[in-house]
Amino acid sequence: METETQQFYRRAAARSEDVSVRKLLGDLAEAEVEHEHRADQLRDENLPENVRREEDKHARASFVLRFIQPGLAGLMDGSVSTLAPVFAAALATQNPWQAFVVGLAASVGAGISMAFAEALSDNGSLTGRGAPYIRGAITGAMTTVGGIGHTLPFLIPSFWTAMAVAIAVVVVELAVISWVRWKYMDTPPFTATVQVAFGGALVFACGILIGSS
Repeated sequence: METETQQFYRRAAARSEDVSVRKLLGDLAEAEVEHEHRADQLRDENLPENVRREEDKHARASFVLRFIQPGLAGLMDGSVSTLAPVFAAALATQNPWQAFVVGLAASVGAGISMAFAEALSDNGSLTGRGAPYIRGAITGAMTTVGGIGHTLPFLIPSFWTAMAVAIAVVVVELAVISWVRWKYMDTPPFTATVQVAFGGALVFACGILIGSS
């Protein structure tokens, strides 16, 4: 609460054209900083251990909802959904540059689409998932990163070398996704690995079948 109030005062001060009002708002913002420090001090001195654990648990859940979950959704979508078009284009054309162009377009397009979908699906007022534009930016960026990862190897002129490197990158991407799900989403390691690998394998197989037909 103190942090939000402090930010409000600073924004108001930045918009104020009256020097005395701007100074007053700045002083109020600084007072909120002191309140925050005092609140932290009182918490450390008086808060029971069980209540502190509950607050830490709530803070972790809020962090996961606001940052990890949107980023994970984007990384999963970018890494998995672009497998089919990238590898289908690679096998159909046998041209690394053409595969790179398709992968770049798919990654950027998916990033933009996921950013808007996340930002417009929930404004955070009911679910507490935070600012929609921040979540949208995180999801969009991670979606693009997920697709770009196995697209960049197709800048290698040798087709089969590019394919081998791209497949290795896909394995790393799926491993990272599994680790994040285990670390932050309380998913058992084996279950996380099997689920992600199964989904990735299905999409990869679709790309191979379509590109080879």
